[in-house]
Amino acid sequence: MPVLYRTCTAALFCALVATALAVDVSKLPPPAKMQGVTYAKDIRPILEAACFRCHGNIERPKAGLRLDSVEGVLKGSKEGQVVVPRNSEKSQLIISASRIDPETAMPPKPHSGAKGGAAGSRGASPNQAPGGQMDPPPKPLTAEQVSLLRAWIDQGAK
Repeated sequence: MPVLYRTCTAALFCALVATALAVDVSKLPPPAKMQGVTYAKDIRPILEAACFRCHGNIERPKAGLRLDSVEGVLKGSKEGQVVVPRNSEKSQLIISASRIDPETAMPPKPHSGAKGGAAGSRGASPNQAPGGQMDPPPKPLTAEQVSLLRAWIDQGAK
């Protein structure tokens, strides 16, 4: 069993490294020049508007990722760390939020044509309002917002 675990872990690590290397980080917007960026003042409002619906204080956050606290962001998801403090280029949160990798782009594009409505999900969707109507999906972050996220991470993600 330990050999299988090590083999699977090594394979997963190699897959993650290959994915990270395949992404062209030169397409990222540069970090904002603003100094003293903090989660509470600058980052939480951005994440609250775009991410908390799926990654906030809900019963089952997607991928186990909670973005509603610094601790949650730094803990990461079921797949591992999403922020590498002081290295935004290697932070999956930045890759996903900037949408330069179609496989991990956040927020994801809505599914269309699936059975059971636009979301095609079983049960209530995080975008479903009372009465069964769908809330509009969150808009992707702007280049300026991604730049601010990058500055926060590059300054230590505090």
